[in-house]
Amino acid sequence: MTDIADITVGESWACEFTTTTFLDEHGVPISRNLQLGESHPGAPGEYTGVGVIQVRDTTNRTVQLQDTQTQQTFVVSWDNIRNVDRVEWRNT
Repeated sequence: MTDIADITVGESWACEFTTTTFLDEHGVPISRNLQLGESHPGAPGEYTGVGVIQVRDTTNRTVQLQDTQTQQTFVVSWDNIRNVDRVEWRNT
């Protein structure tokens, strides 16, 4: 596997990641904008997914990625990613 510090800029890369976020009863991240005073549905929990890396921040050692399952964007520490690999795009 490739180290996140060594990936080539301009190529598509993905990784497995873990983050803490609000999850529904099925363990899926909840994505919605709350109104002032509205409580968040679900409960905080640990979510693991696979994401396509959009931005790598070498100063803060974070990546912004888009989860392939939910299409949500997460910012994750390098300490919480693994199995970094090139993306092979296919037309289906």
